[in-house]
Amino acid sequence: MVVVKKEKGESKDSLFRRFNKLFLEENVVEEFKRKLFYKKPSLWRKEKKKLWERAKRLRRLRSQQEN
Repeated sequence: MVVVKKEKGESKDSLFRRFNKLFLEENVVEEFKRKLFYKKPSLWRKEKKKLWERAKRLRRLRSQQEN
């Protein structure tokens, strides 16, 4: 949950910018979308594995580019 308190002399625009920044940092929207529908544990594992394989492939490509 994002809580932003107005500081003395702070404008509404800067307060809104701080709120947006914290809102994005805490991934509130992503968390909401993730919890919106039920996903079977097998689908979670598949997605996790897919992300892991992508990261592995990117690491391999970066190491090849350095050499």
